[in-house]
Amino acid sequence: MTVWIETDLCTGCRRCLRACPYDAMEMRDGKAFVLDRCTSCGACLEACKDDAILTDAEPREIPDFSDRQGVWVFAEQSKGTLHPVSLELLGKAQGLAQELQQEVSAVLLGSQVSSLTKPLLGYGAQKVYLANHRTLKDFRTTAYAEVMETLVSQYKPNILLIGATYLGRDLAPRLARLVGSGLTADCTELHIDPDEGILLQTRPAFGGNVMATIANRYSRPQVATVRPGVMEALPTPGNKGKVVRHKVTLTEKGIGTKVLEMVRESKKRVNLSEARVVVAGGRGVGDAKGFKVIERLAKAVGGEMAGTRIAVEEGWIPAERQVGQTGQTIRPEIYIACGISGAIQHRAGMLGSRYIIAINKDERAPIFEVADWGIVGDLHEVVPELTKAFKDSKGK
Repeated sequence: MTVWIETDLCTGCRRCLRACPYDAMEMRDGKAFVLDRCTSCGACLEACKDDAILTDAEPREIPDFSDRQGVWVFAEQSKGTLHPVSLELLGKAQGLAQELQQEVSAVLLGSQVSSLTKPLLGYGAQKVYLANHRTLKDFRTTAYAEVMETLVSQYKPNILLIGATYLGRDLAPRLARLVGSGLTADCTELHIDPDEGILLQTRPAFGGNVMATIANRYSRPQVATVRPGVMEALPTPGNKGKVVRHKVTLTEKGIGTKVLEMVRESKKRVNLSEARVVVAGGRGVGDAKGFKVIERLAKAVGGEMAGTRIAVEEGWIPAERQVGQTGQTIRPEIYIACGISGAIQHRAGMLGSRYIIAINKDERAPIFEVADWGIVGDLHEVVPELTKAFKDSKGK
């Protein structure tokens, strides 16, 4: 592909220079000029209002995907227990499918997991594709990817959602490669474009400093992984649905790997998504010692301590306690934000909280815009008083 300037049409407006992401254009004698570093990305063509920039590239045609129907959710399970993200994704899938006027389906892989089809139907799946086989007892990338590829090729879904768990982050890219599709990882928002009817997938980029919205126009299914806790599970009482059993022909020899032993960490990991009350601290806490104050309040209210990205980067709290776009997304009953300014990157991780209480000495802090209750004051004075009040109320 070659890009060139029709100098007779160029007015020297410089729009193309501002649009070029590679600094590959300059002005010569009042006209735009294309430099050797041009990558032919086409950004300048869209910017030019005078049709002075030309290219010999043929427009890429969008294939006909009318045969691709349905919003699928990979139902992750371990030892016969569904991962909560599976039900959360079914909740989101219901909304997406309604806009597209398509069906919601769950895909369940494992051994002796037929009983799990009932909760999947109860949370909105109109179909459950069940692959029940002894070789699928433990997750192995090759085995799961092969079965998923067969199902995708046979039933041709439009959208496929997978939880951004350890398992999902392993499976999704392998599967996307096998079916020749793209993949958007760690999405925090999904919605249907009203004009094109395609899935718009939003995720943090550049370390969480910007939000990127990605569209897949040229391949199907549209595959996205979504973080646990981002979406909301929506029970659908009375939903009947049906189970479609898929015959699995895998053999141990064909898989090539074998699980000899599963070793789990003895250290108890923090799961903030299960906490009803979360007390979080930000830059205003000051240091690791300041988080002792936050921790005492969390214990007093029977909750968990958490923090922002800066608190993790400074080493004040472990990474597993981070809330935000690059941390966990949670939906507690009560979220108490102490010394947190309320940057959009952090708010994205806690806006699903039922009630938000903000404590900050800056009355103009953005956190107050989303808080149900706000206390303007020094957290080092306010939080100890709250802790004392909660302890006293328990003693009565």
